[in-house]
Amino acid sequence: MLAIVNAAAQAYRGVIPADRWREPYMPPDELDKEIADGVIFWVAEEDGRLLGVMGIQDKEEVALVRHAYVAPSVQRRGVGTNLLRHVQGLTSKPILIGTWADASWAIEFYRRNGFTVVPNTYKDSLLRRYWSIPARQVETSVVLADGRWMDAQQ
Repeated sequence: MLAIVNAAAQAYRGVIPADRWREPYMPPDELDKEIADGVIFWVAEEDGRLLGVMGIQDKEEVALVRHAYVAPSVQRRGVGTNLLRHVQGLTSKPILIGTWADASWAIEFYRRNGFTVVPNTYKDSLLRRYWSIPARQVETSVVLADGRWMDAQQ
């Protein structure tokens, strides 16, 4: 899983703020911490080869999609969409997704799959409530929500 995460995360290099980039993007101890914090990871595989990884984390009245990455060699072939559909089917709760504001490809992927960028009036409070991330990451991120969350706000 780490190999896929770190290979796919190379797309962020030079896009996200330089002070948020690190190598490797996800070290082994961070993956262990995420699992200990309740992120359940699912993988897509073909012929025993891992193609993608996506986590889901239960957080009170919502579920978070966490750490969604597809191996660069198989991107844009439906792997991410299949994983997203799978994790969506695991919960009846509204789903939130956080990603980097400058990761336009990720934002567009989630938009194509029915998610909406949450207005800035909600973004910071959602990131602080449900994620454990530094203030600098809150500043440079967006939150996307599924229709269940958006409907609940109206």
